[in-house]
Amino acid sequence: MKILIIGGSGGIGAALVKLYLASKPEAIIHATYRAHKPILENTRVNWFKLDAASEQDVRSLADSIPSLDILINAAGILHLPNRKPEKSVNDFNPDFFHHNLNSNVVPTINLAKYFASHLKSKQNTYFIALSARIGSIEDNKIGGWISYRCSKAALNMAIKTISIEWKHKAPNCCVLAFQPGTTDTRLSKPFQKNVPSTKLFTPDYVAHCLLDLLDTVKPTDSGRFFSYDRTEIPW
Repeated sequence: MKILIIGGSGGIGAALVKLYLASKPEAIIHATYRAHKPILENTRVNWFKLDAASEQDVRSLADSIPSLDILINAAGILHLPNRKPEKSVNDFNPDFFHHNLNSNVVPTINLAKYFASHLKSKQNTYFIALSARIGSIEDNKIGGWISYRCSKAALNMAIKTISIEWKHKAPNCCVLAFQPGTTDTRLSKPFQKNVPSTKLFTPDYVAHCLLDLLDTVKPTDSGRFFSYDRTEIPW
């Protein structure tokens, strides 16, 4: 089993690396980091420095990896040190909006472009992007956070579109969006105050939820949006 985890230095990404190491002794794991290489050293883990929004970086990574069974994009942003999600459209900033799109949408499209051939197989393969319920247009009941919402809605559209194309080009690949819930990572730290303890998940829990989901879905499920509890979220 060959696995690529984008954002392997992040909270959920790191938990996925460790879980695959522990639960899949035959797995070879390729994992990426943006700036600082994780201290985790294991002969079954190959680390790559990557800016997933850079087409050149993603192309170079694809040239370094021959084939894959699973690709998980666990990278993304919610806020910057000097800018939080907008409470109102009056807070809209075009630069922040474009940064959301570049960080939360472009990487998945780049990965689909350069790793499509890696995931062609007679066996089932998986292409997963971590999304968010907040990207569901139908589920939007309270507004706010317009840049993040739009970026995740665009990501969801990308996943749906890729799944349709790959039904013909890679019919054994299951393409999914996955909602991890509010996870105790740096991404969510500023927004955890009002989250009930029962709804604030550890990265390890979320990693287990994703692996449990992958054990149940098939290529016929491609193009769907699942939550951590395996319920389906409307686009």
